[in-house]
Amino acid sequence: MTPEIALLLAQDGITTGAIYVLVALGLVLIFLSTRVIFVPFGDIVGYAALTLAALQLKRTPGTVWLVLTLAAIAALMEIFALLRQRRFAHLPRALLYYAALPAAPAAIAWVAAGHDLPMWAAIMITFAVTLPISPLLYRIAFQPIADASVLVLLIIAVAVHFVISGMALIFFGPEGFRTEPVTRAFFKLGPMMVSGQSILVVASAAIFSLLLFLFFERTLNGKALRATAVNRIGARLVGIRLSTTAAIAFLLASALAAISGILIGPIATLYYDSGFLIGLKAFVGAIIGGLVSYPATVVGAIMVGLLESYASFWNSAMKEVIVFGSLIPILLWQSFFARGGVEEEIEEEEGERHT
Repeated sequence: MTPEIALLLAQDGITTGAIYVLVALGLVLIFLSTRVIFVPFGDIVGYAALTLAALQLKRTPGTVWLVLTLAAIAALMEIFALLRQRRFAHLPRALLYYAALPAAPAAIAWVAAGHDLPMWAAIMITFAVTLPISPLLYRIAFQPIADASVLVLLIIAVAVHFVISGMALIFFGPEGFRTEPVTRAFFKLGPMMVSGQSILVVASAAIFSLLLFLFFERTLNGKALRATAVNRIGARLVGIRLSTTAAIAFLLASALAAISGILIGPIATLYYDSGFLIGLKAFVGAIIGGLVSYPATVVGAIMVGLLESYASFWNSAMKEVIVFGSLIPILLWQSFFARGGVEEEIEEEEGERHT
């Protein structure tokens, strides 16, 4: 391997790792707030990329029908729950949050399909259509069993993944798509040429990571999420509604998934099930951070991107094995510093039930 090839592989690894950073941050954000290992996260990334591709091909994106289906189910569940509790005054707000707001961007996407849209308009529509998916999935699948064990929540997450992945096959078909790049510029950095799209991906990951940091440090909702992550029982006792913080976490994660899909679309050809693999690789980065540390998660995601890039050079057929095989030493290493974790989890769940 020459130094020039090593630099090119490093550039590719950092670009790919920047995508994994956004996905891994979303996974950690949801896990800390709700104890849900959100397996369908990568699928939402795939939905975002395929939605943008469909708009650029002047087709109606299948995400429209997914959002409308989820909105109908979530609205019916919320209305039924309010009627049982005789909270009739909250019905208009439920219809607004679970029906009107998710349906509005879906309707805009349906109207815009078939027209020659500028890049910025297609990106905005893609972002708006993808944004409600995670909160709706939370209301339908996870909120009713929010106090269940981590294992039960994981099983439900896997089931949700298979459902929306199968729906993606119905909506988009088995063929792969690649979106048009936001920029076709190239810049010379020392001995190598760097595409503007790669710079945009890395810059976006850095900017949104900074915005996420400021959200946690400077906003009331961010501090409520941090309190929930540190101590769920204590957060509940001081008046923080766990259902509200969970909904915010899923909304932020959905935004990160939408951005990731928009950014990765021009870099790789994506299929209906490609997002799952992206989510798994980002999960490896999150595991490096122990699913608790955001800075360590960022470092871990970049390391996964670099490992994948260099592994593909040595043996492209084995790169997935190398990436996922790296989990074994990581888990072994972390097991030495996680003694008593199972007991703490059991005590926390028992405390939540008593609360």
